[in-house]
Amino acid sequence: MTLRPSTVAIVVVSTLAAAFVGCFIDAHFIVERTALDLAQTQTLATRLGLADLALFTEARYTRHPVQADLHSAFQDHPLALEHFPSGSLLPPHYEPLVRETTTPD
Repeated sequence: MTLRPSTVAIVVVSTLAAAFVGCFIDAHFIVERTALDLAQTQTLATRLGLADLALFTEARYTRHPVQADLHSAFQDHPLALEHFPSGSLLPPHYEPLVRETTTPD
């Protein structure tokens, strides 16, 4: 007995759709399991007075993205190549250059 191509296509699409839905169900259970760990981590960070999460251990603009200035990625030279691998994963912190200023009177 040979299967029609449409039957094979329906089986493949149905299997992939079930796997797709399964990914969301698994993600829901992972969030529930890690909620307690996240709460404990937040409590520890608050107790220790940590400013933010240290994502990488290399360049200062990837360790603490909130504290990086606009030119920290180009501290050696404006045309220097990125020599830290994490610099390609996390761009420098963006801050709009247009700000409201007031003149001292």
